Amino acid sequence: MEAIVFEEFGGPGVLGLAQAEEPHAGPGQVRVKVMAAGVNPLDYKIRYGWMEQASPTTLPSVPGLEFAGIVDEVGEGVTAASVGDEVLGWTTTGAYAQYALAESFVLKPAGLDWAEAAALPVATETARRVLDLLGVRSGETLLLHGAAGVVGAVAVQLAVAAGVTVIGTASTANHDYLRELGATPVAYGDGLVERVRAAAPQGVDAVFDAAGKDALPASVELRGGTTDRIITIADPAAAAHGVRFSAGGTKRPETGLAEHVRLAADGRIRIPVVEVFPLADAARAHALSETGHVRGKLVITPFQG
Repeated sequence: MEAIVFEEFGGPGVLGLAQAEEPHAGPGQVRVKVMAAGVNPLDYKIRYGWMEQASPTTLPSVPGLEFAGIVDEVGEGVTAASVGDEVLGWTTTGAYAQYALAESFVLKPAGLDWAEAAALPVATETARRVLDLLGVRSGETLLLHGAAGVVGAVAVQLAVAAGVTVIGTASTANHDYLRELGATPVAYGDGLVERVRAAAPQGVDAVFDAAGKDALPASVELRGGTTDRIITIADPAAAAHGVRFSAGGTKRPETGLAEHVRLAADGRIRIPVVEVFPLADAARAHALSETGHVRGKLVITPFQG
Protein backbone atom coordinates (compact mmCIF):
# COMPACT_ATOMS: atom_id res chain seq x y z
CA MET A 1 0.00 0.00 0.00
CA GLU A 2 1.01 3.62 -0.34
CA ALA A 3 1.77 5.50 2.87
CA ILE A 4 3.59 8.56 4.11
CA VAL A 5 6.61 7.49 6.14
CA PHE A 6 9.32 9.33 8.06
CA GLU A 7 12.52 7.53 9.04
CA GLU A 8 14.09 10.35 11.06
CA PHE A 9 12.85 13.33 13.04
CA GLY A 10 12.85 16.72 11.36
CA GLY A 11 10.96 19.21 9.22
CA PRO A 12 8.28 18.49 6.62
CA GLY A 13 10.96 17.26 4.20
CA VAL A 14 11.41 14.03 6.18
CA LEU A 15 7.95 12.92 5.04
CA GLY A 16 8.03 10.72 1.96
CA LEU A 17 5.59 8.64 -0.07
CA ALA A 18 6.58 4.98 0.20
CA GLN A 19 5.32 1.45 -0.28
CA ALA A 20 4.50 -0.04 3.11
CA GLU A 21 3.27 -3.43 4.23
CA GLU A 22 -0.50 -3.58 4.60
CA PRO A 23 -1.68 -4.06 8.20
CA HIS A 24 -4.27 -6.69 9.07
CA ALA A 25 -6.89 -6.61 11.78
CA GLY A 26 -6.09 -8.42 15.01
CA PRO A 27 -8.41 -9.10 17.95
CA GLY A 28 -10.49 -6.03 18.83
CA GLN A 29 -9.43 -4.19 15.68
CA VAL A 30 -10.87 -3.25 12.31
CA ARG A 31 -8.90 -2.45 9.21
CA VAL A 32 -10.17 0.51 7.24
CA LYS A 33 -9.64 1.81 3.76
CA VAL A 34 -8.73 5.38 4.71
CA MET A 35 -10.81 7.87 2.77
CA ALA A 36 -9.64 10.93 4.71
CA ALA A 37 -7.09 11.68 7.43
CA GLY A 38 -7.09 14.80 9.58
CA VAL A 39 -3.92 16.90 9.96
CA ASN A 40 -3.24 18.06 13.52
CA PRO A 41 -0.49 20.11 15.21
CA LEU A 42 0.40 17.00 17.21
CA ASP A 43 1.36 15.31 13.92
CA TYR A 44 4.22 17.70 13.25
CA LYS A 45 5.25 17.79 16.92
CA ILE A 46 5.65 14.00 16.77
CA ARG A 47 7.52 14.31 13.46
CA TYR A 48 10.01 16.77 14.98
CA GLY A 49 10.58 14.41 17.94
CA TRP A 50 9.17 16.90 20.43
CA MET A 51 6.85 14.31 22.01
CA GLU A 52 9.45 11.63 22.71
CA GLN A 53 9.41 12.07 26.47
CA ALA A 54 5.65 11.67 26.67
CA SER A 55 5.17 9.10 23.90
CA PRO A 56 8.21 7.60 22.13
CA THR A 57 7.90 7.00 18.39
CA THR A 58 9.23 3.87 16.69
CA LEU A 59 10.92 4.72 13.39
CA PRO A 60 10.09 4.38 10.57
CA SER A 61 6.65 5.76 11.37
CA VAL A 62 3.41 6.58 9.56
CA PRO A 63 1.90 9.83 10.90
CA GLY A 64 -1.75 10.66 11.44
CA LEU A 65 -4.06 10.21 14.43
CA GLU A 66 -7.59 10.45 13.05
CA PHE A 67 -9.35 8.99 10.05
CA ALA A 68 -12.62 8.38 8.26
CA GLY A 69 -12.89 5.29 6.11
CA ILE A 70 -14.55 2.02 5.13
CA VAL A 71 -14.15 -1.15 7.18
CA ASP A 72 -12.67 -3.94 5.06
CA GLU A 73 -11.45 -6.38 7.73
CA VAL A 74 -12.90 -7.17 11.15
CA GLY A 75 -10.84 -8.78 13.89
CA GLU A 76 -11.94 -11.32 16.45
CA GLY A 77 -14.31 -9.95 19.08
CA VAL A 78 -15.37 -6.83 17.18
CA THR A 79 -19.14 -6.28 17.25
CA ALA A 80 -19.36 -2.50 16.67
CA ALA A 81 -18.78 -2.66 12.90
CA SER A 82 -18.97 -4.96 9.90
CA VAL A 83 -17.17 -5.06 6.59
CA GLY A 84 -18.47 -2.22 4.43
CA ASP A 85 -19.41 0.08 7.31
CA GLU A 86 -18.31 3.71 7.12
CA VAL A 87 -16.54 4.75 10.33
CA LEU A 88 -14.36 7.45 11.87
CA GLY A 89 -12.05 7.52 14.83
CA TRP A 90 -8.40 7.11 15.86
CA THR A 91 -5.86 4.81 14.25
CA THR A 92 -3.28 2.61 15.94
CA THR A 93 -1.03 2.42 12.87
CA GLY A 94 -1.11 5.92 11.31
CA ALA A 95 -3.78 7.52 9.13
CA TYR A 96 -1.57 8.84 6.31
CA ALA A 97 -1.88 5.51 4.50
CA GLN A 98 -4.27 3.69 2.26
CA TYR A 99 -5.11 1.21 5.03
CA ALA A 100 -4.98 1.57 8.81
CA LEU A 101 -6.03 -0.30 11.93
CA ALA A 102 -8.42 1.12 14.49
CA GLU A 103 -9.80 0.10 17.87
CA SER A 104 -11.60 3.32 18.82
CA PHE A 105 -14.22 4.37 16.27
CA VAL A 106 -17.91 5.08 15.64
CA LEU A 107 -20.17 4.76 12.63
CA LYS A 108 -20.20 7.71 10.22
CA PRO A 109 -23.60 9.27 9.44
CA ALA A 110 -24.45 9.46 5.76
CA GLY A 111 -24.84 13.22 6.03
CA LEU A 112 -21.16 13.79 6.76
CA ASP A 113 -18.69 13.67 3.90
CA TRP A 114 -15.30 12.03 4.37
CA ALA A 115 -13.34 15.21 5.02
CA GLU A 116 -15.88 16.52 7.54
CA ALA A 117 -15.86 13.21 9.37
CA ALA A 118 -12.06 13.03 9.56
CA ALA A 119 -11.98 16.54 11.04
CA LEU A 120 -13.95 15.56 14.15
CA PRO A 121 -12.17 13.08 16.46
CA VAL A 122 -9.14 15.00 17.75
CA ALA A 123 -10.61 18.50 17.86
CA THR A 124 -13.87 17.52 19.54
CA GLU A 125 -12.21 15.22 22.08
CA THR A 126 -9.64 17.86 22.99
CA ALA A 127 -12.19 20.64 23.34
CA ARG A 128 -14.57 18.54 25.45
CA ARG A 129 -11.77 17.15 27.62
CA VAL A 130 -10.44 20.59 28.57
CA LEU A 131 -13.87 22.10 29.13
CA ASP A 132 -14.70 19.21 31.46
CA LEU A 133 -11.39 19.58 33.31
CA LEU A 134 -12.09 23.30 33.77
CA GLY A 135 -15.60 22.54 34.96
CA VAL A 136 -17.15 25.50 33.14
CA ARG A 137 -20.85 25.91 33.82
CA SER A 138 -23.77 27.91 32.53
CA GLY A 139 -23.51 31.53 33.60
CA GLU A 140 -19.70 31.50 33.87
CA THR A 141 -17.20 33.34 31.66
CA LEU A 142 -14.48 31.46 29.79
CA LEU A 143 -11.41 33.13 28.28
CA LEU A 144 -10.32 31.07 25.29
CA HIS A 145 -6.97 31.80 23.62
CA GLY A 146 -6.72 30.68 20.00
CA ALA A 147 -10.49 30.67 19.66
CA ALA A 148 -10.44 30.73 15.85
CA GLY A 149 -8.33 27.59 15.52
CA VAL A 150 -9.95 24.20 15.05
CA VAL A 151 -9.92 23.13 18.71
CA GLY A 152 -10.73 26.65 19.89
CA ALA A 153 -13.69 26.99 17.55
CA VAL A 154 -15.14 23.67 18.67
CA ALA A 155 -14.68 24.69 22.31
CA VAL A 156 -16.46 27.99 21.61
CA GLN A 157 -19.43 26.16 20.13
CA LEU A 158 -19.66 23.60 22.95
CA ALA A 159 -19.29 26.25 25.66
CA VAL A 160 -21.80 28.67 24.13
CA ALA A 161 -24.31 25.83 23.75
CA ALA A 162 -23.88 25.14 27.47
CA GLY A 163 -24.72 28.74 28.41
CA VAL A 164 -21.14 29.89 28.98
CA THR A 165 -20.02 33.39 28.00
CA VAL A 166 -16.89 33.06 25.85
CA ILE A 167 -14.24 35.74 25.36
CA GLY A 168 -12.09 34.56 22.47
CA THR A 169 -8.64 35.88 21.58
CA ALA A 170 -7.76 35.89 17.90
CA SER A 171 -6.30 38.06 15.17
CA THR A 172 -8.65 40.84 14.05
CA ALA A 173 -9.17 39.06 10.72
CA ASN A 174 -10.99 36.29 12.64
CA HIS A 175 -13.20 38.46 14.82
CA ASP A 176 -16.29 38.27 12.60
CA TYR A 177 -15.89 34.47 12.50
CA LEU A 178 -15.85 34.31 16.31
CA ARG A 179 -18.94 36.49 16.53
CA GLU A 180 -20.70 34.03 14.20
CA LEU A 181 -19.79 31.23 16.61
CA GLY A 182 -21.18 33.19 19.56
CA ALA A 183 -17.96 34.45 21.19
CA THR A 184 -16.89 37.99 22.04
CA PRO A 185 -13.57 38.53 20.24
CA VAL A 186 -10.55 40.38 21.58
CA ALA A 187 -7.18 40.92 19.90
CA TYR A 188 -3.87 39.39 20.96
CA GLY A 189 -0.85 41.45 22.01
CA ASP A 190 -0.03 44.34 24.32
CA GLY A 191 -2.99 45.53 26.34
CA LEU A 192 -4.68 42.11 26.35
CA VAL A 193 -5.51 42.23 30.05
CA GLU A 194 -7.26 45.59 29.72
CA ARG A 195 -9.18 44.48 26.63
CA VAL A 196 -10.41 41.32 28.34
CA ARG A 197 -11.45 43.24 31.43
CA ALA A 198 -13.41 45.67 29.26
CA ALA A 199 -15.12 42.77 27.46
CA ALA A 200 -15.77 40.84 30.69
CA PRO A 201 -16.15 43.32 33.57
CA GLN A 202 -17.66 40.49 35.63
CA GLY A 203 -14.30 38.72 35.55
CA VAL A 204 -13.01 35.49 34.05
CA ASP A 205 -13.92 32.18 35.71
CA ALA A 206 -11.68 29.88 33.65
CA VAL A 207 -9.05 30.03 30.92
CA PHE A 208 -8.50 27.58 28.04
CA ASP A 209 -5.26 28.24 26.15
CA ALA A 210 -5.33 26.62 22.73
CA ALA A 211 -2.83 29.07 21.23
CA GLY A 212 0.41 28.74 23.18
CA LYS A 213 1.46 32.29 22.38
CA ASP A 214 2.75 33.46 25.77
CA ALA A 215 -0.77 34.19 27.02
CA LEU A 216 -0.36 32.46 30.38
CA PRO A 217 1.00 35.41 32.43
CA ALA A 218 -1.95 37.56 31.34
CA SER A 219 -4.29 34.65 32.07
CA VAL A 220 -2.98 34.25 35.61
CA GLU A 221 -3.39 38.00 36.16
CA LEU A 222 -6.95 37.90 34.89
CA ARG A 223 -7.69 35.04 37.29
CA GLY A 224 -6.47 37.16 40.20
CA GLY A 225 -3.16 35.34 40.52
CA THR A 226 -4.61 31.84 40.85
CA THR A 227 -3.95 29.04 38.35
CA ASP A 228 -6.55 26.52 39.52
CA ARG A 229 -8.82 26.94 36.48
CA ILE A 230 -6.30 27.58 33.73
CA ILE A 231 -5.35 24.83 31.28
CA THR A 232 -3.15 24.97 28.20
CA ILE A 233 -2.82 22.44 25.41
CA ALA A 234 -0.21 24.45 23.54
CA ASP A 235 2.28 26.26 25.79
CA PRO A 236 5.35 24.15 26.74
CA ALA A 237 6.21 26.75 29.43
CA ALA A 238 3.08 25.83 31.40
CA ALA A 239 4.95 24.41 34.40
CA ALA A 240 6.98 27.60 34.79
CA HIS A 241 3.72 29.48 35.34
CA GLY A 242 2.19 26.83 37.59
CA VAL A 243 -0.40 26.03 34.91
CA ARG A 244 -1.66 22.58 34.01
CA PHE A 245 -0.74 21.21 30.57
CA SER A 246 -3.28 18.76 29.16
CA ALA A 247 -1.93 16.48 26.46
CA GLY A 248 -3.99 14.22 24.24
CA GLY A 249 -3.41 10.73 22.90
CA THR A 250 -4.34 8.47 20.01
CA LYS A 251 -7.22 6.48 21.54
CA ARG A 252 -10.32 8.07 23.03
CA PRO A 253 -13.70 6.89 24.37
CA GLU A 254 -16.22 6.28 21.63
CA THR A 255 -19.16 7.65 23.62
CA GLY A 256 -17.90 11.23 23.44
CA LEU A 257 -17.13 10.92 19.76
CA ALA A 258 -20.58 9.49 19.03
CA GLU A 259 -22.18 12.52 20.68
CA HIS A 260 -20.01 14.94 18.71
CA VAL A 261 -20.73 13.14 15.46
CA ARG A 262 -24.45 13.55 16.08
CA LEU A 263 -23.98 17.25 16.79
CA ALA A 264 -21.99 17.66 13.58
CA ALA A 265 -24.54 15.75 11.53
CA ASP A 266 -27.27 18.02 12.95
CA GLY A 267 -25.26 21.14 12.12
CA ARG A 268 -24.71 22.08 15.78
CA ILE A 269 -20.92 21.73 15.51
CA ARG A 270 -19.13 22.90 12.41
CA ILE A 271 -15.47 22.54 11.54
CA PRO A 272 -14.66 24.14 8.20
CA VAL A 273 -12.37 22.04 6.01
CA VAL A 274 -10.13 24.63 4.35
CA GLU A 275 -7.98 22.43 2.12
CA VAL A 276 -7.79 18.78 1.04
CA PHE A 277 -4.45 17.30 -0.05
CA PRO A 278 -3.60 14.10 -1.91
CA LEU A 279 -1.43 11.68 0.04
CA ALA A 280 1.72 12.67 -1.86
CA ASP A 281 1.34 16.29 -0.66
CA ALA A 282 1.46 15.48 3.06
CA ALA A 283 4.65 17.51 3.52
CA ARG A 284 2.93 20.58 2.08
CA ALA A 285 -0.01 20.04 4.44
CA HIS A 286 2.38 19.84 7.40
CA ALA A 287 4.20 23.00 6.35
CA LEU A 288 0.89 24.86 6.19
CA SER A 289 -0.22 23.45 9.55
CA GLU A 290 3.00 24.66 11.16
CA THR A 291 2.29 28.28 10.25
CA GLY A 292 -0.44 28.31 12.90
CA HIS A 293 -2.63 30.51 10.72
CA VAL A 294 -5.12 27.95 9.40
CA ARG A 295 -8.74 28.73 10.31
CA GLY A 296 -10.21 25.31 9.86
CA LYS A 297 -9.09 21.79 9.12
CA LEU A 298 -6.51 20.38 6.72
CA VAL A 299 -7.31 16.90 5.43
CA ILE A 300 -5.34 14.29 3.48
CA THR A 301 -7.08 11.82 1.15
CA PRO A 302 -5.07 8.61 0.58
CA PHE A 303 -7.60 7.31 -1.97
CA GLN A 304 -8.76 9.63 -4.74
CA GLY A 305 -12.40 8.84 -5.36
